[in-house]
Amino acid sequence: MATYKIDPLHSEIKFKVKHLMISNVTGEFKTFDASIEADAEDFSDARISFEADVDSISTNNDQRDGHLKSNDFFNAAEFPKLRFVSTSVQKTSDNELSVTGDLTIRDVTKPITLQAEIGGTMVDFYGQTKVGFDATATIQRKDFGLSWDAVTEAGGVVVSNDVKLQLAVQFTKQ
Repeated sequence: MATYKIDPLHSEIKFKVKHLMISNVTGEFKTFDASIEADAEDFSDARISFEADVDSISTNNDQRDGHLKSNDFFNAAEFPKLRFVSTSVQKTSDNELSVTGDLTIRDVTKPITLQAEIGGTMVDFYGQTKVGFDATATIQRKDFGLSWDAVTEAGGVVVSNDVKLQLAVQFTKQ
């Protein structure tokens, strides 16, 4: 069984959500941890666990970040981490996986599926084996208790229910 740990210096955990339904706001989690355990070199039997510190959320706007950390959204004080634990991995092509697992935000756990592309495996300058992945999914924020809503004077939605997850991650074999 091989174990891989995320390399936070070479990884990004981002999300995009429509604002006023005309543009995207991009955010990210700055503090996170993840590991993969796998026997198969193609990761088809991988077990993945991930968590992010909600308090590390950043959208490059302090006021918006504070609102996201409040009870209107993540409630970082009561629920300081979001978590994902895989339940199954299915190889869909030579370098693509469908990763299903349980995502927990606040006190709500729901299954989601990430589409992951294996970027490749490489031995770095220090002799460490690295593997990269790009993964995406779209979730419904209200399914996880992130239910704050507002409507503009013209009747438009301020924040979309759809949230696009975008992960560009690198792992180091232990």
